[in-house]
Amino acid sequence: MKAIEVRDMSIEELTRKLTDLKEELFHLKFRHSTNQLENPQQIVAVKKDIARVNTILREKELKESK
Repeated sequence: MKAIEVRDMSIEELTRKLTDLKEELFHLKFRHSTNQLENPQQIVAVKKDIARVNTILREKELKESK
């Protein structure tokens, strides 16, 4: 997921995406702990996506408050 794609989303879409990503991260961590995850880099990618969404959400909040 690229930042440009995330910036085009509305706040409601971003919050839904954030909950989906957190759920996905939970499942990836669970699979990693049971040695069923083939590519542990997926966890890193999902964490970066979560950070990206949080950053864009914060930018939108600050823009609305001005």
